[in-house]
Amino acid sequence: MTRTDRRPLRLLFSLLAALLLAALLGGCSFELKLPQPSAAPSGHDATIYFPSERYPDTAEHIRAAIAAGASAICTIDRDGADANRRESLQGIPTRKKYDRDEWPMAMCREGGAGADVAYVKSSDNRGAGSWIGNQLRGYEDGTRIRFVVP
Repeated sequence: MTRTDRRPLRLLFSLLAALLLAALLGGCSFELKLPQPSAAPSGHDATIYFPSERYPDTAEHIRAAIAAGASAICTIDRDGADANRRESLQGIPTRKKYDRDEWPMAMCREGGAGADVAYVKSSDNRGAGSWIGNQLRGYEDGTRIRFVVP
């Protein structure tokens, strides 16, 4: 850049500096307000991203169930898990090497009767169940968790 090419930039910076100085000396003030992140979006308290690459069969079931209208929100209700499991699995026979995977899960208030049930390879489903259990360990009953399955 030549010296004459820089003249417009110098003029712009001088003008901006003069405006800022005039505003400050003239008693003007401004406040920059940035949007603040909320603690949790409406409808849930926390979000968990399910590792679909580690548990692909379970991930596919969750995605399909949510796409079919099942809730992506799980309100933790550990005490209701046994009753929900009985309701959701009633009349669905077991299969060798497969688990009957429920979405929403039995430990969710949204689970139970009407839950989407699919046969998922036992190793995939049990690994996913262990992973979810570890993720939810610190949350109390009543906490609303949104599951995202990439």
